Parts: sequence; structure tokens; C-alpha cells
Amino acid sequence: MDAAERHYRQLVDSISDYAIFLLDPQGRVASWNRGAERIKGYRADEIVGQSFERFYPAEAVARHWPAQELELATQHGRFEDEGWRVRKDGSQFWANVVITALRDPSGRLEGFAKVTRDLTERREHLESLRRSEERLRLLVDGVQDVALYLLDPDGRVSSWNAGAERIKGWSADEILGQDFARFYTPEDQVQRLPARQLAEARAAGRSEDEGWRMRKDGTRFWAHTVLTALRDATGAPLGFAKVTKDITDRKRVVDLEESRRQVDEFLAMLGHELRNPLAPIRNAVDLLQAIGGSEPEVVHARSIIDRQSAQLARLVDDLLDVSRITRGKIALRIEAVDAREIVERALESSRPFLDARRHHLELDLPLQPVLVQGDLARLSQVMLNLLNNAAKYTPPGGHIHVAVAAAGGECVLRVRDDGVGIRADLMPRMFDLFVQGERGLDRAEGGLGLGLALVRKLVDAHGGHIEAFSAGPGRGSEFVVHLPLAEPAAPSPAAPRASMSGGGTQRILVVDDNHDTADSVALLLRRAGYAVRVTYDGPAALRVFDQFVPDAVLLDIGLPGMSGFDLVAAMRARQGERQLRLLAVTGYGQESDRERSRQAGFDSHLVKPVPPEVLLRELSSS
Repeated sequence: MDAAERHYRQLVDSISDYAIFLLDPQGRVASWNRGAERIKGYRADEIVGQSFERFYPAEAVARHWPAQELELATQHGRFEDEGWRVRKDGSQFWANVVITALRDPSGRLEGFAKVTRDLTERREHLESLRRSEERLRLLVDGVQDVALYLLDPDGRVSSWNAGAERIKGWSADEILGQDFARFYTPEDQVQRLPARQLAEARAAGRSEDEGWRMRKDGTRFWAHTVLTALRDATGAPLGFAKVTKDITDRKRVVDLEESRRQVDEFLAMLGHELRNPLAPIRNAVDLLQAIGGSEPEVVHARSIIDRQSAQLARLVDDLLDVSRITRGKIALRIEAVDAREIVERALESSRPFLDARRHHLELDLPLQPVLVQGDLARLSQVMLNLLNNAAKYTPPGGHIHVAVAAAGGECVLRVRDDGVGIRADLMPRMFDLFVQGERGLDRAEGGLGLGLALVRKLVDAHGGHIEAFSAGPGRGSEFVVHLPLAEPAAPSPAAPRASMSGGGTQRILVVDDNHDTADSVALLLRRAGYAVRVTYDGPAALRVFDQFVPDAVLLDIGLPGMSGFDLVAAMRARQGERQLRLLAVTGYGQESDRERSRQAGFDSHLVKPVPPEVLLRELSSS
């Protein structure tokens, strides 16, 4: 053996990461290196001369696989394979084997060289990756609520999950290989939005968007999309991952909330703009009534203004009340209330309308109190709307019957008339918004179809229910309100009624940029015995405030330039030690407006038009 061969053998024997050994032509082990001993577990003296079949599992030996390997190596000069092999201790490992046929210069087979590598760890790692990828694939394919798919670098669809098929409508075989631009609306395609999003994702790594997308059937849905660029380890582009979620329902909710916000703002402004001109009209009517005058034309004209302005004020209040109740923004002041007082208060307000139409009213009220748990003002509003409804739909000179009774643990309030009645097809919708019975072409009675809708919502809010009955057109109608009875309670002392005379407050400053409103309020207050000064803007109000030293200020909030909120802060700062009542008088009547007034420092928040008795009661309170 020369030196080169000796060195070669030393090199092979020293290798420990590979099993390198020789086989004779029959497959018996002829040499054994350190790596073979480490990997397979046998020492050289244990394995040399033994058949290499013992390195194979029994099933491989049974199908003569070791002999086939040698035969293939003999035929082709080399054979490579991967598979399970067996160690001395019986454990198995995953091996990569290369068998090379060895021949002498004449071509005669002298044996085989075999190199074996233990790839168990690598195989386990690859298997783990495969299982992970399979789980990920199953997860992605199983997602139904989100479209998850891949695009190649040019934007063509290369994968498609079940969520994509459900949301977009295409099956995988219909869409794979197609340009993802077909998911975009024609308008977005004209604007080259798909290409711009690909470019953004390439540059920034990610592109996020919300907008309309197209389904296979041509319908649109509002989508939230995330496009992520994919790159290999060298940074070369592999394509894109696209996540699309159908958020049409969420957009509808957002749009609805925005719509409600706009409606709230519109109703608040509508109430303000309608109440501002109503305030001086109502003040003028009250002033005319206080002055008197017996001329028939004057009395008639005054009555018309009174009725029509009161009707307009009711329409505004009903509209805003329905809006507040619908959104759950109305608060009830619950206490034990006598149902008889509910009826009496409603009749007090409805009497002018009933008298104007010459109706005959019949009352059937019990002698003893019938107590319910409720808000007296709101339940009186229920009864007032029912009375006005009966008066409106009963021809002049008709009959209206009102009854209160306790029955079956409930308070039952009835309003019956002999008016136009209710059609059978209209009955199921009587309490819906904007629903009205048949009216003449002149619509002489006015109305928006809000009254009964408001009635039902208020009754429902009190834990009760309302029913409507009618034998048909021309045969009258009856509305029956059922409310839970309350436990009897000790009666509260009656509140004193306000009169048209001044109380403890003597000097009043009125501030309103609407001259008619300010001047008419001043006239009413002067007739009640107050000393009154009027200004129409903030700076003038502060000058008069310092000179006149009022006991109370009636202050409009929506003043130009210096608002009522600015003024109330300035006046509180100048108040000193004296008593001062600051009353907000405004066309804004939402609960949020009242809360803002309280926080700003107002003592009361009065909504235009303010009835004189309410105004005087506020001024006389300490």
C-alpha cells in the first residue's frame, strides 16, 4: 500500500458524519469507518463479513430490496435512495444512501462503495413543515367569512379558499390564473386602482383599502382589503397575499349611525327654527287675551291664531318626541299618578279644540283615585293626543266619550267617538309612523301621522299597551289604553298655580336676537308687574346687566357673535353676592341641549314657545 492510498484510508476512517464502507460483490461488508460505527452502532469486528441486508427493515428484506439496490447499481454504475434503515439496537433512522459499483480496469465487478447519511432530523423537520403547511392549508381553505387567496407577481390569482368562493361567487377553477382586477368596479378599473394597489404593496410591503368590490353575479359589496407583498429570502418578489372581508353590514350600521346623527342635527335645527317664530306668535296671542277686546272680528282672528299656532307647536313637539323615543333618548319621571288627573290635564289643553268643533264630551270618571306608575306629563300627552285625534276625525257636533276604570289589575282609559271610523285594511297600521285615515283633498285638519305613533311608544314605555277598535268607515272608533296599577301612596301637596303677577323677582333682562320674541315677552312681563329691559345681542346685554342689575335674565342661547353660553359665564362672573336666576329660553329642546345648559350655569332650560304660566312660575321660584 503506497502513501497516497494509506492517507486516503485514514481520511475515510476519520469521517464520523457519514457511514462509508465497502461491500463485496455479494453484498457482504468489507470495510467500516468511524461514521458507520457512529450511525449504525456496529463495531468493525461485529459487522465486517456480514450481509448489508441487516441494515434494512424486515419488510424491505422480504421484498428483496437490498439485492435490487445492488442490481441497479451494477446496471447503472450508481444508485441513490432514501428510506428507513435499522441500527444495531433495532431503532430506525431515515437514510440517504448512495451505492457505487466498483470495477477493475477490465470492467470486472469487484464490489460496491456505499455512503449512508442519517437524515432523520432533516426529515422530521420537513415533515413538521409539511404538517404545518397542511394545517395552514386546511385552515385557509376552511375559512368561510374571509376571502384568503394568493396572487402571482403580475396580479393573477394563484390560490382560492372557500371564503373567497362564498364572498365573491367564483369557484377556484373559474378564477385561477385570472387578473384580480375583475373584482373591482368599472369605475375603479378606469382609475387603475388595482395596479396602484399592487405598486403600493410592492413599495411599502402592504396596501390596505375599503371600497366597493364586485361579485361574479355583478352585485357589489363593501370590502375591507389587505394586500401584502411576498418575497423570498433574497428579497425577490414571489407575489401577493390578499385578504378580503365583506363588511357591507358594518358599513350599513355606520351609515345608519351617521344618518341618525344627521337626523338628530336636522331635528334639533328644525325645532329651533320652527319654535323661534312660534314664540312671538304665542306671546302675542297671550298678550291679546290679557288685553281683552270684545270686537267679534278681533276675537275670531285671535282664536284662529291661537288654535293654529298651538297646532303647529304640537306638531313640532310630536315630531321631536317621536324621534327621541325611537332612539331611546327620553327619560320618564315615574311616580304614582291618579288617572283622573291625567284626563283632567289633557282636557284642559284639548278643550279649545273640542269647543271649536262643538263636540259633546261625556266623562265617566270614578269617585276614587285610580293610581298608575307613570310620568304625569307624558301620560297626559297620551290622553291629549287621543282626544285631539277623536276631535279631528269626528265631524263638528259629534260625541266623544272618555272613561277611566280599574279592572283586572290594570287601569283602563277609553276614548270613544262617533266619527269617520277606521277602514279594516288600515287597522293593523294605525300606530305606525306617518299613517293617517282618509282625508279631504284640502287636508284641512293638518297633521303628519305622528300622534298615534307617539301614543303607542309612550304607552309601551310605561309597560302598558293600547288597542284600537272600529266597526268600519262612518261608524266611529275607540282607543283603549291599558296601564299597570300602582300601589296607593300618600298624596303629595298640590303645587301652587302661577298667576299673572310678579313674584319675588322684580327686575328682568330679556336677551334675544329675535326682536319679535324679545319684545312680546317684555310686554307680557310688564303687564305682570315686572320691570323689564330688552337687548338683542351679547355685548349690549352685558352693558345693561351692569347698569340695570337684574334679578333674573331670560337668555336666548343661539345669539350671533357672543352666544348665550358665553353670556351666562360672563354674567356669573359679574354676579357677585347677589341672587340671580339665569333662564335659557331657546328653540333647542333635546336632552343634550338641556344638559349643556345645566353645565353652563343656567338655572332652567325653557323651550320656545314658553307658556306665560310656565314662565311666571319659573320667575317666581326661589
